[in-house]
Amino acid sequence: MVRKPLIIVESPTKARTIKKFLPSKYVVKASVGHVRDLPKSSLGVNVDDDFAPKYLTIKGKGDLIKELRAAVKAANQEVYLATDPDREGEAIAWHLAELLKIPHPKRIELHEITKDAALKALEEAHDIDMDRVNAQQARRILDRLVGYKISPLLWAKVRSGLSAGRVQSVAVKLIVDREREIAAFVAREYWTITARLAPTGKNFPFSAELTSIDNQKADITNGEDAQRIVADLQGAHFSVASVKKREQRRNAAPPFTTSTLQQEASRRLRLRVRRTMQIAQALYEGVDLPGEGTQGLITYMRTDSTRIADSARDAVRAYIQQRFGEAYIGGARVVKLREGVQDAHEAIRPTSVDRTPEMMAGILKRDELRLYTLIWERFVASQMAPAVYDQTVVEIQTDVKTHDYRLRVTGSVLKFAGFTAVYEESVEDQKVDPPAAGKGKAKERVALPVLEAKDTLDKHGIDPRQHFTEPPPRYSEASLVKALEDHGIGRPSTYSSIVETIQTRQYVEQVERRFIPTEIGIAVNDILAENFKDIMDLAFTASLESQLDRVAEGGEAWVEVLRKFYGPFAAELALAEERLPKLETRDEPTDEICEQCGRPMVIKTGRFGRFVSCSGYPECKTTHPIYKETGVLCPKDEGKVVERRSRRGRTFYGCMNYPKCDFVSWDPVAASPCPVCGAYVTVKHKRGGAVLFTCSAAKEHDCSALGAKEGDEETSEHE
Repeated sequence: MVRKPLIIVESPTKARTIKKFLPSKYVVKASVGHVRDLPKSSLGVNVDDDFAPKYLTIKGKGDLIKELRAAVKAANQEVYLATDPDREGEAIAWHLAELLKIPHPKRIELHEITKDAALKALEEAHDIDMDRVNAQQARRILDRLVGYKISPLLWAKVRSGLSAGRVQSVAVKLIVDREREIAAFVAREYWTITARLAPTGKNFPFSAELTSIDNQKADITNGEDAQRIVADLQGAHFSVASVKKREQRRNAAPPFTTSTLQQEASRRLRLRVRRTMQIAQALYEGVDLPGEGTQGLITYMRTDSTRIADSARDAVRAYIQQRFGEAYIGGARVVKLREGVQDAHEAIRPTSVDRTPEMMAGILKRDELRLYTLIWERFVASQMAPAVYDQTVVEIQTDVKTHDYRLRVTGSVLKFAGFTAVYEESVEDQKVDPPAAGKGKAKERVALPVLEAKDTLDKHGIDPRQHFTEPPPRYSEASLVKALEDHGIGRPSTYSSIVETIQTRQYVEQVERRFIPTEIGIAVNDILAENFKDIMDLAFTASLESQLDRVAEGGEAWVEVLRKFYGPFAAELALAEERLPKLETRDEPTDEICEQCGRPMVIKTGRFGRFVSCSGYPECKTTHPIYKETGVLCPKDEGKVVERRSRRGRTFYGCMNYPKCDFVSWDPVAASPCPVCGAYVTVKHKRGGAVLFTCSAAKEHDCSALGAKEGDEETSEHE
């Protein structure tokens, strides 16, 4: 019998990809994720014996473990562990070696899933890095201690089914604190005054904003002052006081990290963080390419480094020169790494810059292509020359005798496209406040007429506008991930799960893609903030991350990190159990009457959130979820179609008579049926104001009566 070396990866998809391009002498198997973990029914950590963990084989994996053991035996112990190239992957490799009793396991790391990368990784096989394993063990045990010690306290004092998490609770705190900041915000009135001007005798009007009065910033706080200034300016003559010109250069953003990819995909593609990571995983693990076989299209997608390999840099520079010319190649720009960044592997980039989005258009699915395009463009742009603008700042004066009014306009014209020929980063959550003097117009990139000092200007109008300062915006998924990263909370592998967990637990909900804390989320946050100040402290949570980093680098013992944490934590826990009273929740009245007994229905709070119940409970057990009516009748039984939420927080639409009626739709249902076949119609609101009406029976027969609308325009687009 021929003994073949065994390679074990985590994902079956990755296993299939690797099998296709490696020599046939290798056997490739998948562990299908984790194989061991702490028990679900108990703490599983001996806090009195150096925090020794008790690991159990994950339920349902018995047959898989038998298969892997047989494969290890058949390989004559020549086993390569190719789990993901991060701490969690390192820990899974160690668990596999322990569980399968592999005496001399060889660890390989695939930062990209291509033939060349796999062969190189096999040549550079090494031992399992126990420092990285211990850092992951410490993280897992920290999370278990917090979750399993605090959650029972919440069950006893608030309600059953609640949970606390070392990182998730801090994420909820950010959202609760922001909501309170918004509630406490007091808007302040301010005015801007803009003059519409043009060079005398020329038809080239432009707008200049009042920036200073008597050498002080123009801070106009009421309409009376604004009208007085307007009256002064209406009778004034305007002229150019000075013209300053300079060249402005703008550098490209670095390649994507996990955090920046999640943020940009949310802003630009409107993808949820979890969906972004699912697509990125598929692109990393491999796609069938005509003529090439299965290839990984991007490098590993869990990283906080912006570094790229020299070979990748050389390839993209050659591509830029061939497509755009020598002038578009950027210099060797060094991006300073943020403290705590793990630089073990590269930024997220395409495995081959020659696989352009145009080439992938007929191969990838829609969202795969959109995300791949984003990654490809960002990577190429990051190695391109800066964009160059000719910027002109014009100061304007008046002949008003009583006050020295000064206006300013900034013109900026693109001189050299540089990286903007490929990509420009989007922005979000720009706070609206009174603009600082001379700012606020620079980003418009407006062209100006040729102006010189002392040129006279014709006045075409004075425009006073009232504004009010705005509170900070609620967090979106993108801005929450950015806040977590900025505070040093979590790591690339955890952002997605944090965002999902706080919604699954119903501590927060999304309204118009913004997070709002729920009533129970606020209550739990306040209890934790009052009784567990360290755990809820942003700086303390960040310091724990730094300690875990030091463990991974071999600079600190993992047991010592746990010991320093657990002592103060156990003391806080004991004190909270003594002093925390049971939280009384009151039923909220409704106008609804119970159809079974005629008593009033009330809103209660249970394990899975708020719901409607008969006030006669427990004699009458009538309940139903809280529905948001849509005003549309069910196409099956003419019951009310209501908006509902899945366990994962996703919105869907179903009949209020469920389970008697099983009608469900992921998209809103239109009030009117299809005019051709009478089937129900779903509605999709697309970016830019477009609305797509889709007949639900379109796949069953040719039905082209509906389509997309944007404003008053109609097209024949039909799904």
